[in-house]
Amino acid sequence: METYLTGEENIEKAVLVGVITDDQSEEQAKEYIEELEFLAQTAGAETHQKFLQRLHQPNPKTFLGSGKIDEVKEYVEEHEIDVVIFDDELSPSQLRNVERLFNCKILDRNNLILDIFAKRAQTSHAKTQVELAQYQYLLPRLTRMWTHLDRVKGGIGMRGPGETQIETDRRIIKQKIALLKSKLEKIDKQKSVQRGNRGQLVRAALVGYTNVGKSTLMNLLSKSDVFAEDKLFATLDTTVRKIVIQNLPFLLSDTVGFIRKLPHQLVESFKSTLDEVRESDVLIHVVDVSHSNFEDQFNVVNETLAEIDGVEKPTIVVFNKIDQIDFPDSLDEGKTKAQLMEELKQSWMSKLNNKKVVFISAQKKINIEELKDVLYEEIKEIFKVRYPYHNFLY
Repeated sequence: METYLTGEENIEKAVLVGVITDDQSEEQAKEYIEELEFLAQTAGAETHQKFLQRLHQPNPKTFLGSGKIDEVKEYVEEHEIDVVIFDDELSPSQLRNVERLFNCKILDRNNLILDIFAKRAQTSHAKTQVELAQYQYLLPRLTRMWTHLDRVKGGIGMRGPGETQIETDRRIIKQKIALLKSKLEKIDKQKSVQRGNRGQLVRAALVGYTNVGKSTLMNLLSKSDVFAEDKLFATLDTTVRKIVIQNLPFLLSDTVGFIRKLPHQLVESFKSTLDEVRESDVLIHVVDVSHSNFEDQFNVVNETLAEIDGVEKPTIVVFNKIDQIDFPDSLDEGKTKAQLMEELKQSWMSKLNNKKVVFISAQKKINIEELKDVLYEEIKEIFKVRYPYHNFLY
């Protein structure tokens, strides 16, 4: 399937477009479009310009207002831009209208994330999940592929064949979706059997926003070599490793990272991967505490976990990348970084009084022993319930 993929080898010149609405502040909109730039970079595009417009709500026809659309169009033509990327999902009609205005490729945030997933997918399982999500995204947008018929003068005899072709394609895609769903059901059953074959070992799952350091932490705890990279969605396929802390063995899984506005097609397609989260005994929620909006990211992950019924579990919140925290404003008050870090710890420990909280740097190996101790105590409590007669373990 090539219609929506953007995985060319050459770096494409991109323009990013977003809106500041009543639901979000200008600061939030700028943060979102910065994240969109990171997504574009991950997909292989170089951002040349960003456009933001304040609107009560996106224009139902063209997403942006007419004046801003003309401004973007002028910039695209003048700088020979390859792709315009919108920070929200475009409706089929918006997509069709915008494509008529710009003589270049048009993507929305969902399409861009799907493309990154397509590039990152390595196993047959992940590829099938992504392909299903792509077809589900494509189905309601089929009519845009046939806009060339609009240019034909004298529509007699053309409307029927055009609509017949669209219906044929729609039927083919529906059949493909059904086949992919059937294939995923078989894979899901195999995965379920594999999880069952792991026995009664306690299972922990790493969860968190994308690019917060889950795979780096996985490598550190398991002494293995899971792929880790400073890009979004470096990990798609769930990796499971056996870990032993002191005398307690357990299984640790590294799951796909979450992101705000994650396409619902992907949440649905990756539900089997997220079964690792559902069926785990303990969640290790990794947070990039150095990120300017780490609290928003923390909330996005919790909201996604609530969607997949994975939030009501024993959870250890791991604030990662403490070595990269910047306290420029607060240092003017005469407080040291150590004092500010202690205040941050106390603040979050009081906010999350029903969860264990640890501050670490996986890359610099700071406070890793403290994390292991907390993880050991959590695993031990589950062992006591699961193996009441095996007191020698603890």
